[in-house]
Amino acid sequence: MIEKYSIRTDLALEDKERFESDNVEVQGVSLKEDYDEEREIKVTTVKIETENGAKVMRKPVGTYITMEAPNMAVPDEDYHDEISKELAKFLARFIKKDKEDFSILVVGLGNRKVTPDALGPYVVDNLNITRHIVKEYGKYAMGEEDVRLVSAIVPGVMAQTGMETVEIIKGIVRETKPDMIIAIDALAARSSKRLNRTIQITDTGINPGSGVGNHRNAITKDTVGIPVLAIGVPTVVDAATIVNDTMENLILALESSETLRGVGVVMQGYNAAEKYELVKELISPHLNGLFVTPKDIDETVKRISYTISEALNMLFSRGHAHNQEMGVI
Repeated sequence: MIEKYSIRTDLALEDKERFESDNVEVQGVSLKEDYDEEREIKVTTVKIETENGAKVMRKPVGTYITMEAPNMAVPDEDYHDEISKELAKFLARFIKKDKEDFSILVVGLGNRKVTPDALGPYVVDNLNITRHIVKEYGKYAMGEEDVRLVSAIVPGVMAQTGMETVEIIKGIVRETKPDMIIAIDALAARSSKRLNRTIQITDTGINPGSGVGNHRNAITKDTVGIPVLAIGVPTVVDAATIVNDTMENLILALESSETLRGVGVVMQGYNAAEKYELVKELISPHLNGLFVTPKDIDETVKRISYTISEALNMLFSRGHAHNQEMGVI
């Protein structure tokens, strides 16, 4: 049955949820949840600890932290500042603190000309880039006592460059020798309620384009030679998911009707994956491959990209005392 679980999502949290909904226990995978009632932020940590768990989840061994905040799609500056601070704290868990000249390469993945895919480039636009200044004048030129070297690249997509993104990054890593890569990319979700309201952090690297079926070569420690931290926000959901959710609601409506009760019994016998596969066949070929995004995606992506860039700026471009006060270090 497990191999039939092909519902498309980039979120490890949703992968874990779909097994739990069918009472399938995945060995080697743990889940921990925390909820901040005051700020309405739910944090779920999924740890894939064994190769068996990785095979079943179809994701690499590692840690996946998911921040869910329903109000993230709302233009509230104070709330987004809180999200930035929380995000900076979680990112700090993956950053070494024992090296004075720690160098970070931020990679903004995606296509700037396609709004739902422009998250990565927009984040880079708002970053405080420091590597060139520190290299030229020393860290005290920044007016801070603890400055990390931050450089950034927006490599574009293969249709624009003719090159695999990982090929570009490997060349940059070889020349500039950063200690770590932080890659930012737009993701696909299983649930429309998580669109633009969720941020996933993982230490396993990333497969650019995987959410919409464009499987490019992975950007991981194995392929580029240094640790890769990935930050992603789901901005699209595929058509089959929307139809599937609608069908679930229809079944519930049929069962609550006195005259139509029993019509949905056959469908209730299908598990989640089988229903999804049936929907994909029903909407094929016209809607297969169709991805949907909210109508206010332009403003939303710009706002969330700024929230992420502010978290990175807090983490890398401010003094030691400030970060201690904020709880980042």
